[in-house]
Amino acid sequence: MLTVALPKGELLKNSIRLLQAVGLDFSAFLDSGTRQLQIPDASGQAKGLLVRAQDVPVYVEYGQAQLGVVGYDVLREKQPQVAHLVDLQFGHCRMSVAVKASSSYRSPLDLPPHGRVASKYVNCAREYFHSLDLPVEIVPLYGSVELGPITGMSEAIVDLVSTGRTLRENGLIEIATLYESTARLIAHPLSYRLNTGNLSDVIAKLREAVLVKV
Repeated sequence: MLTVALPKGELLKNSIRLLQAVGLDFSAFLDSGTRQLQIPDASGQAKGLLVRAQDVPVYVEYGQAQLGVVGYDVLREKQPQVAHLVDLQFGHCRMSVAVKASSSYRSPLDLPPHGRVASKYVNCAREYFHSLDLPVEIVPLYGSVELGPITGMSEAIVDLVSTGRTLRENGLIEIATLYESTARLIAHPLSYRLNTGNLSDVIAKLREAVLVKV
């Protein structure tokens, strides 16, 4: 049986809609009354796992799921050993450097050497500033990273931005974009090569469904 790891949160609704287009129905996950974390598709050919977005590539890498849907931001941060298959063209956002609007910083290179940058995307932030040859201290935060500059704990943040509303409401502005992010279809490498559970057919249908929507 094919197992698909689906991300809780913003990407879930579009992920389920896309899978429905190829005959896999996991819409029960959208029922506000359900507490199930694993459900079968009505056809009996697949089951879905509902997991945190950061855990999707873990389940796929370790073979507990053959397919998964996850944001490119998670793949960039975690660098899992999975097959990157399709840009699904939803969940558009960007990884940005942001600072207080009242500060004098208008470029990452304006930041002071050895200044602090708060982020939950520690590896991405470190890699970016290393590429600029600007030594900074990366402060790991996993809640509201916007509080870093507001409280003065950090000069800047590196965080995922969609509309930018949260930044604006907290007096922050973007000064650089690291990369754009969208939802991606990933697969367990060995399952993909061996075509476990007729995986290639499902992937081909998903590619086609994405092209139709584009």
